[in-house]
Amino acid sequence: MGSLAQLVKDSLEIIQVYSDGSIFRSEVTDFSIKVQDDSSAIWKNYLFDKKHNLYLCLYKPLSASNAKLPILYFFHGGCFCLGSRTWPNRHNCCLCISSVLPAVVLSHDYYLASEHRLLAAMDDALSAVKWLQIQALSNSPDPWLSDGVDFDRVFKVGDSSCGNLAHHLAVKLGPRSPELSSEMQFGHEGPTMPNFSYVGDVVLFF
Repeated sequence: MGSLAQLVKDSLEIIQVYSDGSIFRSEVTDFSIKVQDDSSAIWKNYLFDKKHNLYLCLYKPLSASNAKLPILYFFHGGCFCLGSRTWPNRHNCCLCISSVLPAVVLSHDYYLASEHRLLAAMDDALSAVKWLQIQALSNSPDPWLSDGVDFDRVFKVGDSSCGNLAHHLAVKLGPRSPELSSEMQFGHEGPTMPNFSYVGDVVLFF
């Protein structure tokens, strides 16, 4: 009879890695954060990938603007293995970005590891971008995107680990895809200090 698996890594009791390779991820997260809705932005959910039952949320500032609004994709963080666009902190962030910039903000679901290999998150991000492309080329786009939106100004922003997702999506939509060509911009020329705070930790590749 084999020995019981031993706990190797415990991240705030949310993710636990065991010696036999199994991973436990808590589905219950105790949020003390409340949704901060000051009615400066509105939001609406859409099914963008029917095959995989994936949804996205569009955020739009409520105040009228004479200029067409840019579109900003917001990829939520979570080490590619936890988190959701529906979490109050992410929802509040998108509400704030939409009203302050102002801009139309798009935040979408993506499959998480370890149930799905990391490439799945990239495929889901690309699917969300193509959903917007279909809207842009449509003769009858969704009413939220029919007026006052500048499809020539689409930006991708990744929170925490999903900075990688935004980067690799920009690379994927480079010269090989002229109709979805992109330009990358970085806030730093080199690694930032937090990147060095996990030296010696277990790193998981999917």
